[in-house]
Amino acid sequence: MRRHLLLVLFAISATANAVVIRSDVADAKYRVPASAFPALVDMPGEGHGVLIAPQWVVTAAHAAPMQMQGMEGEVSIGGVGRSVKRVITYPGYKRLPEKLIKEALASGDLSKVYAFLASSDDIALIELASPVTDVTPVPLYRGDKEVGMTVELAGKGASGNGVDGQDPHSSHRTVLRRAFNVVVGTDARYVWYRFDPPSSALPLEGITGSGDSGGPLLIGDGSSKQLVGLASWSKYPPGHPFWKKYSPGRPFQEGLYGEIVYGVRISSYIQWIEGAISAQAATRTSSASK
Repeated sequence: MRRHLLLVLFAISATANAVVIRSDVADAKYRVPASAFPALVDMPGEGHGVLIAPQWVVTAAHAAPMQMQGMEGEVSIGGVGRSVKRVITYPGYKRLPEKLIKEALASGDLSKVYAFLASSDDIALIELASPVTDVTPVPLYRGDKEVGMTVELAGKGASGNGVDGQDPHSSHRTVLRRAFNVVVGTDARYVWYRFDPPSSALPLEGITGSGDSGGPLLIGDGSSKQLVGLASWSKYPPGHPFWKKYSPGRPFQEGLYGEIVYGVRISSYIQWIEGAISAQAATRTSSASK
């Protein structure tokens, strides 16, 4: 669920393949047990979120299934189903218009799609029906020094490698993999990193992909980990070899070296996140005192 409505043909949105890996490193080195990321939240079918408070999950807005709206559905945390009370979508989130999709399909020009995704606030909160007491939430990163950070990313989506790209037939819910990358840029909404080839890559370099939307970008180790971003969308920059081969109607090949992946910049949304959580806490307190 990483790529909005263009996922099937373009796989545009990521931040985000159960981690696409280096072509010269064994897949086994990227696989980790579920216990490595206890606060990772599995959305129904595909997509992720992160437990950030006992009763709250943050995710990419496009990864929150619509059936959860209206107090229906559940997510899985630590292998246990957790009932959803409601989904709160950031006011600046915009769904990719069908008209824009059709224009991109007809012309092969994705520039307007990329511009639209870059202007959308792809973040949502999920309030759980009951607090989670058996998993420790992940703290939010509150600084503004993301550029240059080495981040850890994780997901259970489809996989592949930087030479062949993501396997288009791979399931979007597979085993858990983790990889690392370096943040190379930020703006008001997003942080982004690049899938470098082996000559300039980290030992376990990788990117998120289809099925990983809403999954975490983390800094720190062990109990000191903090949430920096959420897998959202990706693109190939102008001049990338992919564009020499791409033509309208041809399936979009994601996961190649040089792809740039965008993650929701958590530090930009701290006030909104904490405001929503505090408002609900105040409401519960008021109701209990009556």
